[in-house]
Parts: sequence; C-alpha cells; structure tokens
Amino acid sequence: MLTRLSIRDIILIDRLDIDFGSGLAALTGETGAGKSIVLDAFALALGARGEAALVREGAAQGQVIAVFDLAEAHRARRVLADNDLRAEDELIVRRVQFADGRTRAFVNDQPVSVQVLRALGAALVEIHGQHDERAFVEAATHRVLLDAFGGNDGAAADLRRLWEERRAREAAVAAHRADVARAEREAEWLRHAVDELQRLAPETGEETALAERRAAMTQAEKVAEDLRDAHQAVTGPQSPVPPLATAVRRLDRRAAQAPALIAPAVTAIDAALAALDEARVHLEQALCVADYDPRELERIEERLFALRAAARKYNVPVDELAALARRHQGDLALIDAGAERLVALERDAQAAAARYRDAAQALSAARRNTAQKLDKSVNAELKALKLDRAQFLTQIERVDEGADGLDRVEFWVLTNPGTRPGPLMRVSSGGELARFLLALKVVLADRGSAPTLVFDEIDTGVGGAIADAVGVRLARLAARVQVIAVTHAPQVAARADRHYLITKDALGNGKRVATRVVEVAAERRREEIARMLAGAEITAEARAAAERLIRAAG
Repeated sequence: MLTRLSIRDIILIDRLDIDFGSGLAALTGETGAGKSIVLDAFALALGARGEAALVREGAAQGQVIAVFDLAEAHRARRVLADNDLRAEDELIVRRVQFADGRTRAFVNDQPVSVQVLRALGAALVEIHGQHDERAFVEAATHRVLLDAFGGNDGAAADLRRLWEERRAREAAVAAHRADVARAEREAEWLRHAVDELQRLAPETGEETALAERRAAMTQAEKVAEDLRDAHQAVTGPQSPVPPLATAVRRLDRRAAQAPALIAPAVTAIDAALAALDEARVHLEQALCVADYDPRELERIEERLFALRAAARKYNVPVDELAALARRHQGDLALIDAGAERLVALERDAQAAAARYRDAAQALSAARRNTAQKLDKSVNAELKALKLDRAQFLTQIERVDEGADGLDRVEFWVLTNPGTRPGPLMRVSSGGELARFLLALKVVLADRGSAPTLVFDEIDTGVGGAIADAVGVRLARLAARVQVIAVTHAPQVAARADRHYLITKDALGNGKRVATRVVEVAAERRREEIARMLAGAEITAEARAAAERLIRAAG
C-alpha cells in the first residue's frame, strides 16, 4: 500500500508530504484548492506522461516520490524481478520533471525507463474517475477480471501454456513437411551430388596439404640439378678427396723426419676431408628429398583440380565439401524417413490441440458460470446506489481459438427498462458510470484489483442516500484494500479512517499561492464536514449534522 507521498515544485505545490495508512482516506477541499494537482503529481510518479507545464513557476524541476509497503506476494515484485530491480519491504518510486520537458524515473534510486515505471505503477495503484478512460475499456481487461473473480486465473495461465505448446507442435509439423517437400523436389539432384561427392571422398584440410606438397615438389625440381652437380664435384672423378687422401698418407710417412712442418698441414687436410664427407652426406639427403616421381606431381595436380572444380560446382570452399556431402546424405535420409517422422509429429500436434480444446471448453464453461455469479453480485450493489432500474450484464461471445481461450468478455449495462443494453463505457452517463464502477470494484476488491485504489470524485452529482451508499461501499472496499477518495460528499468523508484537507494558501503578501494538505481530526474534521454540508457559511445546524454523520459512520 501507499505509505507516503512527497511532492516538490509541481504547479502550485512547493513542498508537500502526506503520510497514508490502511483503510479509507478522504481528501476534501474547496473547488480549486488543488485536489487534481495532487492526483496529477501522483499519476506522474506512476508513469503518466510528463510535461513542462507541471513544473512550478520559477523552479528548474519538480519531483514526486511515492513510497509503498510491499507484501511478500505483491504482484509488483514480478515486475521488479523481470527488470532486475531490487526491493525489500519498502519500494520507493521517484519521478523528476524538468522545466524543459524531460523526465527521469527511479525505483529505489535505480534509473528505469518510463515503460518500466508505468508497468510497476499499474501493479501498485488503480486510479478511477467519473470519466475514467483506462478502467474496464478493453475486453481483455474484462476477461482478466472475470477470471480473477471466479478463481480461474490458474486455468487461464494453463490454457496459455497449452496454446503455446500447440503452436509449437503445429510449427514443427509445418517445418518438417516443408523440409520433406524441399528434399523431394531436389531428390534427383541430391542423389547425383551425394554419388559424385562420395566418389570424390574429399577430406577436410586435404587441399592445403596437397598444395603444400606440390609447391615443395616444384621447388625441388628447380634445385635438383645443382644438387647433383655439387654431389658429382664432391664424389665424382674430379673429386679432390682421393688426391687429398693420398697426400695425407705420404705426409704421414714423412712426419717423423719433420714433424713441426708436416703435422699442421696433415691436421688441416684431415679437417678438409671430414668437411667434404659431411657435405657429401647432406647432398645425398637433399637429393633424396628432391627426388620425386613426376607421376606423383601429376596425380596431385589432378586431385587439386577435381576438388576445386567440385567446390565451384557446389559453391562452397573445398574444406566444406565433406560437410556438404553429409548434409545432402541427411536430406536423402529425410526423404526416406520423413513420412514416418511426419506422422509422429502430426500425432503429437493433434494431441496438443485436443488438450488445448478440452481445457478451453472447460474454461469457457467456468467463465459462463462465473459470469452469472458476477452479474448477481454486481446487481445486488446497484439498488443502494439508486441504480435499481439498471442491470449489469457480462456478455460472453464465442471467438476463434487463441491463447486466452474461446471467449470475448465484455461488461454491458442496461440503464433503463425498455432500452437496449450496450458496453459499459458507451451506455452509462458520467454519474452512472462512476456508480457501476464502484459496484464492480466492491465485488472485485480482493480479486483482480491493485492493492491501492484511488477514486477521483466518483460521487460528483449525487447526494443524500446515494452519497451515503457510495461511502458505505468505499468503506467496505477499504476493509480489503487501501482506498483513497477525492470527494465532495460529506457522507463519504465521514466514513473515512483518515481525513485530509486540501487548501490553497496565500504566500509572500499574496503574491503567490501554494497548495497545502493536512490531516484533520476531531473538531477540525467536524468543521470541514460541516462546510461540505453548508457551503461558505457554516451554521450550527451544519455542525450538528456533521456530528451525526461522524457518529453514524463510527
């Protein structure tokens, strides 16, 4: 419920703080005192459209803060969770309106979009007025309210789930049927492609390996002749190895005669012979690598040509040919197994449709039964509201199958005998609509209502017994939800648990005015109710009548 409303610099309000509690709160005051300003500010905090004109003259910005006490099972918690917003037992919504028309919204000091604020506001508060255009307009709202009244919310949620399951099953059938049809149209081409690709037997990475091998063989062909010449120079008839070996042997025989002269030369020649032998080994290894079969190079080039031709034909990279072959094989298998699979999918879809229809029929029957009870309950409230010649009717029209079932639900009324019934919002006058709305909210109070209800002058144009009946029903409503009523009816104000007086005070030697709100009790409350009864001049009779109203309400 709403526990505190703080308003800063909105139109005539410079600074205003109101503490609220449970039960029925009445806001009263003379015409023009600023009651509508308070409601406009509250609506701004709940996500209503902002505008620069709301900012008080001379101020750069206005601000409205609404504090709510959230129960553990409050439906606003779902909105918070869906938007990753944190909230303990207390929820603080804040809306800042700038003088240039911009607005900013916050929930527990976390910035949010106006859309999120509006969704949260709808879960927290309902604002109803004599010419309300938001409540009970859409038939979808009527259906939700009817389901809430009959306790059919769970069945309606289950039906939506069954509808989604049915749609998913039918979509699976349609998709599979389309796949099979496509595969059948392409069957001949697919068989040719699979046969060709299976003969080709491409492997992932094969093109790269073949290209690298071909490049290596091509380079080897260019250097092979030079390698052979170098090998011939080291090992052939002109090789220096034999003469050098002979020279070393001769020098070794003379070494004893002149060791100092011979030893260095022998050592150097031995090193040269070792180096030449190492060069021979490397040259022979290089010749082995460079030596290839020209037919192998031809085979590699033919394979590369075949792979690349297939890639061009099927418009895929060479490395994807193997995957393409597998996909085409799957498409062919789909043709073979498709009929059997399609039968199974169609059986599942038919079963899902049957489950949905059974649940839809059951919910439709429950709705029609609930509609009779709702009509009876609402009509029982109308007599005291001086609508005893009127009749409330819940119209249920059969529609095509959908997520919400087979029914279009709309609230209708017949205002006078002999007239034609019609939709609630079109047939009722302003005063009648307000009383129909009140009767509905009394019946639906703890089923389908937000936990805080605001009624803006729904007692306009009624008085005496009707105003008292309105007050009685607002008080009954307040036993189950928090009710805030802006009222001109003393009978309503007398039944309030809390009474707030809205005034417009002059400030700064009368140069400007400001709206004030104070909670009144005892004598001051009696004076305000007497003013509501008598007008500008409060008489002793008005005070006595006010006292009687307060005692009777108590």
